[in-house]
Amino acid sequence: MTDSIPIFKYALITHDTRGVYTLQIQNAKSVNILGSAEVCELLGVFRWLGTRQDARVVVVRGTGEKAFVAGANIYEMAGLESEAARSFITGLRRLCDAIMDIPVPTVARIPGFCLGAGMEIAAACDIRLGSKDAVFGMPEVRVGIPSVIHAALLPKIIGAGATNWLLLTGENVSATQAEKWGFLEFVCESGAENLDLLIEQTVEPILKNGPGAVRAQKALLRYWSEADLEASLDRSVTAFGDAFKTAEPRTYMSPFTQGMKSGS
Repeated sequence: MTDSIPIFKYALITHDTRGVYTLQIQNAKSVNILGSAEVCELLGVFRWLGTRQDARVVVVRGTGEKAFVAGANIYEMAGLESEAARSFITGLRRLCDAIMDIPVPTVARIPGFCLGAGMEIAAACDIRLGSKDAVFGMPEVRVGIPSVIHAALLPKIIGAGATNWLLLTGENVSATQAEKWGFLEFVCESGAENLDLLIEQTVEPILKNGPGAVRAQKALLRYWSEADLEASLDRSVTAFGDAFKTAEPRTYMSPFTQGMKSGS
């Protein structure tokens, strides 16, 4: 049994019996603009999701098909002084950190605009899937500020050259280009049904895997991204051994070993 899902102003949480949680970002803006109020609440929402023991996958999406997240609220930022600006961006940093800390796979569902803070939130997710109408960009320099916080993930995802071009020009790119760069894993034809099908084609095989193994793999992937090779190998050996403290390896290996026996 799961706890009842809290009611939020800027997020709609749904889940199914398989353990697939969907967080739908929503506010009064049709393109899911994030101000400090939205960021503050979403931080709590993502942290709450990270505690769900029944969760197998978390899908992150916006409301409607016009945008995933079209950026931070420029009207709010325009009135900020230096210290308030630091506080604003620190909140967004904590939000992206909370996404990365979720112990199960996170999948970004991306139609339409994915700009600035939206691209940083997508970068914080493990898997990014988009439709052909998706548009990506980091336009901060065009409004007099640098791209910061989880834009720092981009060089590892799309490479230094592509990151330089994106952040220094402030130009947008298509879903096709984002896929070529490696920001998107897969792209589908435009339309909610096509994008939902693409999401399911990724979620369904994750659910076939050992839930403990997937959580352990996610933890290793996060550790590998920050540690040197020797430390990564040491942590990997430990994680492999720890898996055998549970019944999961025997359970999930059984169909293969039984098949080998019956075929001999």
